[in-house]
Amino acid sequence: MPDRPDIPLNALRTFEVAARQGSFTRAAVELRVTQAAVSHQIARLEDMLGVILFQRTPGGLMLTDAGQALFPVMERGLDDIARMLDRVAAGQAGEVLNIGVVTTFAAGWLIPRQQAFGRAHPGITLRLSTHNNRVEIAREGLDAAIRFGDGQWPGLEAHHIMDAPMTPFCAPDLGLRVPSDLHRHTLLRSYRADEWPAWFAQTGESCPSLTGPILDSSIGLADLASERFGIALLPAPMFERHVRAGRLTRPFATTVTLGSYWLTVPKERRMTSASRALLDWMRDVLRQPRAPE
Repeated sequence: MPDRPDIPLNALRTFEVAARQGSFTRAAVELRVTQAAVSHQIARLEDMLGVILFQRTPGGLMLTDAGQALFPVMERGLDDIARMLDRVAAGQAGEVLNIGVVTTFAAGWLIPRQQAFGRAHPGITLRLSTHNNRVEIAREGLDAAIRFGDGQWPGLEAHHIMDAPMTPFCAPDLGLRVPSDLHRHTLLRSYRADEWPAWFAQTGESCPSLTGPILDSSIGLADLASERFGIALLPAPMFERHVRAGRLTRPFATTVTLGSYWLTVPKERRMTSASRALLDWMRDVLRQPRAPE
């Protein structure tokens, strides 16, 4: 074991927060101290190490080479300490997994199966928070995040969970028989403008002019569709319960896949054992003929 000099824990924690926040001011807010106190701790650490850790630029703080070498080590170390403190405080030997989940996947797939995950992994406490596909893992204190997309996010390592084929959903008994029937209805839209044109291209039918309202949530699109305010193009696996409950119906078999769900972690971090367990469990469930609710 290497010798441990007097380790300036407060200064190191201050450095990690400042580097993560990219600002002494925001670091002071998170740490609940003054900006002068943050500057003092950083100066103390730089004096002790004999290096400069930050460069101040018009765009904000930038890590020097020394700072870039130190930051991921401190971030991993403090994350490990935080997870262990959670476990000790909970009086358990297990692990706490803090994960951000895009709302559609959380409501449509993961939350209905959360108890099943708990039975399979009683040593892991799963803490979920939802987002709208925009999430900063480190800044929000998460271990990982589930996103929808193509798996290509700068600085992130993405692990495929499942594809999300999209198809129209509507209220029952609208009398839709062929894709051209959709020209008579309002087509609800998400912020991704290519979805309806891509689906119509799969059918060979021309895409009508798109003037329906734009929502940033598939849950909101589904609610409007169930109330007969329009037709929603939704990821089919996420809304099976709505179909079984009679709130929505799928009038056509044609689907188009424009993205998948992915478990993402920053490339500079290692995946925790709990994150790996969740990923493996989700994949195992999806390999079953019918995933249990």
